Amino acid sequence: MKVIALEQVHFSYQRKDILKDINLGFERGGVVSLLGPNGSGKTTLLKIMLGLLQPKSGLVSFDGRPIKSIPRPVFARQIAYVPQVHREAFAYTVEEVVLMGRAPYHSFFSAYSSKDHDIAADSLARLDILHLKDRPYTEISGGERQLVLIARSLAQGASVFIMDEPVNGLDYGNQMRLLDGIRRLAAEGLTFIMTTHFPDHALMTADRVILFKDGTVINDGSPAQTITQESIFELYRINVNVVSMSCGSRVCMPIWATGTTGASTLAP
Repeated sequence: MKVIALEQVHFSYQRKDILKDINLGFERGGVVSLLGPNGSGKTTLLKIMLGLLQPKSGLVSFDGRPIKSIPRPVFARQIAYVPQVHREAFAYTVEEVVLMGRAPYHSFFSAYSSKDHDIAADSLARLDILHLKDRPYTEISGGERQLVLIARSLAQGASVFIMDEPVNGLDYGNQMRLLDGIRRLAAEGLTFIMTTHFPDHALMTADRVILFKDGTVINDGSPAQTITQESIFELYRINVNVVSMSCGSRVCMPIWATGTTGASTLAP
């Protein structure tokens, strides 16, 4: 059974088609990258999977149940949205931010238990950021804040993580640390579905890549199958070489107007 399934999903806004008859299924475990230009429908798809938008037609299910039939507190314990980097208005400690993930298990006025604190500490430890526990969330780096938000979702008990451009605004080091954390958690059996504008990040982290253009899926498969010279040109109108490195990794090298990439002069 698919953890999330979309059947003939269509969504429009002000008479403009945003998603057109989308049929997708997501297995448990691994990293799925959604790749495509702005306006291709990626973020809308995430919002539909989270139940924040209702499709004009079609069915969205979670573990075989229509998501609109699942009570929100129950749904919130299983699937988490990790937003882009942001700054809280108040200087909560990192532990306090992670403890917010326990909210679906409590009434509004109930206090957090010792079990909640243990779960928060374990979530931070799984991402190697337990040492940040008492730091103000507003004073840590952008990459550390993203890891804290993932820890909050772990404390929530979620097994599926929806992420919209998680590396947006991060420097290179924080991008790599965040992607490494995602890969490590995916190896434990958790599921990550995330949008990205960086084909190289999909090549580094994804088990599956779905290419979007004009509200439709134009390719769906392994990174090696989907991220090619031809597909990148179709999505972004830019020429690249997809180069295999001696370590076994693959990277996209743009072909500039001079005809050079620094690695190859081959045109697609």
